[in-house]
Order: sequence, then C-alpha cells, then structure tokens
Amino acid sequence: MIGALARSLERLYRWPGLLLGFAALFWAGNTVAARLAIDEISPLTLTALRWVMVAAALWPAYGREVRRHWPQIRPRLGLIVLLALLGMTGFNALYYVAAHYTSAINIGILQGAMPIFVLAGAYLAHGSRAGLVQQLGVLVTALGVAVVATRGAPQSILEMEFNYGDLVMLAACVLYALYTVALRDRPNMPGVAFFALLALIAAITSLPLVAFEVAAGTFRLPTAQGLAITLWIAVFPSFLSQIFYLRGVDLIGPGRAGVFVNLVPVFAAVLAVGLIREPFAPYHAVALILVLGGIWLAQRKARMPEAARKAPPNGP
Repeated sequence: MIGALARSLERLYRWPGLLLGFAALFWAGNTVAARLAIDEISPLTLTALRWVMVAAALWPAYGREVRRHWPQIRPRLGLIVLLALLGMTGFNALYYVAAHYTSAINIGILQGAMPIFVLAGAYLAHGSRAGLVQQLGVLVTALGVAVVATRGAPQSILEMEFNYGDLVMLAACVLYALYTVALRDRPNMPGVAFFALLALIAAITSLPLVAFEVAAGTFRLPTAQGLAITLWIAVFPSFLSQIFYLRGVDLIGPGRAGVFVNLVPVFAAVLAVGLIREPFAPYHAVALILVLGGIWLAQRKARMPEAARKAPPNGP
C-alpha cells in the first residue's frame, strides 16, 4: 500500500498542470480559512503561529543548506530580513486582519490584482517599462479593483467610504509587490532553502505582533478549531503550494507556471460561495473578468526581473 502511494505521488510530481492547479487551489483556500479563523484565533497570532509551524517543519530539512550558503547570505542579511517583513510577516498580518472586515471573494479578487502592483513596482524600482498593451492591462485591472472596492459603483468613488477590509487588503498587496520586486537581489541559492530562511525570519519577526495583541487587549487564545485552521494553513497554502509551484516551474518554466496564479481569484470565489455561502453579486463577476483580463493583457511580452521570476512565491 505504501509502495502504491509512493508511485502515485511520483506520477503526480510529473504533471505540472495538476501540481500548479493544486497550488492555486490551496492559496485560494487561504481566503476561506482566514474567514473561518475569525473568533477562533486572533489575526496576528495566526500569522505568528503559521510561520512558527512552517519554520519548524522546514528548518530541520533545509537548515544545513542555508548554513552552507551563509557566505552569500551574510552580505544581504538586512535585505533578507526586509523581504521576510514585507512578504511574509507584514503581508499575512494585513491579510488576516482584512478577513475580519471583508469577504473571502473580495480578498481573492483583490489578491488577483497583485501582478499589476508588481509591474508598477518593477517600473519604479528598476525602470522596467511596460508597453501600451501592458499599460492597458494595468488600467483594466485597476478598474476591476475599483469595482470590488466600490461594490459595483465606481462612478460614486468620490461620494462613498471604502470598506476598511478592502483597503487593508490593498495595502497587503502593495507590501507583497515590494517583496517580489526586491527579490531581484536575493542570494543565489536553492528556492526551497531560501524559503526556509524567510520562514524562520518571519516566525521571529511575527512574535512581537502577538505581544502587541496582548497589550492592545485583542489577543484571542486559539480554540481547537483555530489550531486546526492554522495547521491547515501551514501545511497547504504555506508548504505544499510552495513545493508544487516550484516543481511546476522546474517542469514548464516560470512564465507558463505563473499563468496558473491567475486561477487564485477564480478558485477563491468558488470556494467562498460553496463552502461558507458568501453571496456572489453581479459586480463580483464583472470584477473577476476585468482583473483576469487585465492580467492577461499585462502579461503580453511583459518581463519580470530574472530573480523575481525564479524566486519561491509566498502565496497568500
């Protein structure tokens, strides 16, 4: 039986489409998990416990590899700490806070706009210019984000108050875009080992967030369900998605693999409606079409910095 399971896993590891599809599905599932975690564990504690679990699982396997690359790591240690703060600690803290104020569908759609933030960041940081088609893609995706943020009435943008959770999620996307652009200067080392190092730093830097929750009186001791949700997040969106995505990149290259990330907002909407019965309004469909269409346009001949394209993703 064990041999049959091993053979099945080996066959799965040869199917890039299936691996990348599962990675996107698990990342989308994080939107639902974030909503289910409300009242079960406080958001900053969830962030810290997530990375403590991931670091505890990865470091025994990859700590030696990290130490072997210490000569490359040491000169860039400040940058690496900043990367962990932006893309892991900061992004996930804002992500789980946003889930308290907006829907999983909104989180998924807004997260789908992240490639546009990355394109803008690459232009500002490295002068990577976008063509007319890419610029059109940015505008179309921005319109999709506006549709979500204004609940389908972008013409009233000057007359209404934005949903706090949507604004927090947009701030999280900005942090992740900065993280992705900064990956250009990361050390030359295996992706999984680098991810293990980032996870360890994220675990350490997220502990003060728990102290902040205690001091602010918002700390919530995890319930049994809260711990189960955190464990699921640590195993599936945090670990297996990374491994599956990296394997998919190895099999078909970063350009083709990156397209599968566009499935995250679609899966997020399906899971939110199917699992936690969130209402799917017509403006959600419009926003999905705009965001995915904008990303498709923006990817036409767009080139990401080489290190960013090869780097391990930090999915949601």
